Amino acid sequence: MFATWEAYEPSNQETAKTRGFRVNFFVRIGMRWFHEGVICGQYMADVAPLLKEDGEPFKVAVLIPTINNADELDIVLGRLTNQTYPDFEIVISDSKSKDHTKEVCEKYGVTWIDDPSRNRANACNYALEQMDHDLVLFTDDDTIPPLDWVEKLVRWFDDPNVGAVGGPNFAPDEDPFGAKCADVAFCTKFMTAGTRYGAQPKGKLVPITHNPGVNCAHRMANLREVGFFEDGCIGAEDVVLDAKIQRAGHKLFIDPENVMPHRRRRPFRPYMKQMRNYGYTRMVANKRWPEIAEWSHTAIGFFPWIVIAAAISTIFGAATGGAAADTWFTLSGEWDISRIAFHLPTGLAGIYIGISWLGAAIGTSPHRNIGTVFLAPLFVFLAHWAYGAGVNKAWKEIRKTGGSAGVGEQIDDRIRTA
Repeated sequence: MFATWEAYEPSNQETAKTRGFRVNFFVRIGMRWFHEGVICGQYMADVAPLLKEDGEPFKVAVLIPTINNADELDIVLGRLTNQTYPDFEIVISDSKSKDHTKEVCEKYGVTWIDDPSRNRANACNYALEQMDHDLVLFTDDDTIPPLDWVEKLVRWFDDPNVGAVGGPNFAPDEDPFGAKCADVAFCTKFMTAGTRYGAQPKGKLVPITHNPGVNCAHRMANLREVGFFEDGCIGAEDVVLDAKIQRAGHKLFIDPENVMPHRRRRPFRPYMKQMRNYGYTRMVANKRWPEIAEWSHTAIGFFPWIVIAAAISTIFGAATGGAAADTWFTLSGEWDISRIAFHLPTGLAGIYIGISWLGAAIGTSPHRNIGTVFLAPLFVFLAHWAYGAGVNKAWKEIRKTGGSAGVGEQIDDRIRTA
């Protein structure tokens, strides 16, 4: 880790502020490794590999699709190559990255696959078709895997009833304040705008209907049985896969204790762009696979229109006397159209804020504090607005294309290395 820091050469475009952030970030990562018992390449104690019924160890692989994110992938691989589990392969499906992703893979001696695909589902499929493992673990190129992550996922496959297993994901401690606010909004008890981040039920191994693809493991036999990920799926590909796995009669579980630190987008543009893409891709997926649709995914599409109508109503009410001082905090007096137009939307807004605060306070994010909970209504509102905008975009394209909107496209919402 420290060798990587010293060898890093900043580009001409990199500012002093960016360099300072990078140094500070790597120092934090270094301290994290120190406290977890890995210093200068020292490994934690290995565990015995999981054995199949014939006494042979399961062939295990970690599959990561990536594109133009070499610097964060470097951190991921640094963690994966220091896992407590003794024997597994790391496979990188690289969708024509233009940065130094291949060099990072060579540095750690992992398997690099030159992937011609244009979306995450097909990138995973291209690699899976070339793999002969028994168990496949999935994560993303912007995580910080715990050093016992592989061990904790693999152990559950000793039970033949476990078809797949996953775990929660939260923002890492190294994330800035704004990203932690996003994490609190993602993990609120209420009004999560369709996201599944932060699910953390009670128990050791709990049945579940879906595990996000950033922290999950599947039996390869089950993946082959259902034909891997759905071809051309540009979003919710993990949701569709889990639906296919369950349709085939296999069971999914979550290990609430096996948490994957997963970076959140920072406010405001990256955060809202991610949520807009979530809304768009989920509606497209719902159209093609109705069995994964939920009413909340559709209802959120009306949120931007409700907000616009509420704003117009409030302005009208205020302009026509509905905001008079004697009409506040009382139900007495005449409720004419002006008073209703002003106080109804403002009252509903107050309830919305209160529910957002309560949901954030009792949510599952480990980053709940006075500041992040206080700002939760803002981040929840932005998530709802952006997700709803994405839903509306999908509705428009579906009407034009008859349901083939976005098939095979690469939906990207991050500023990457290249």
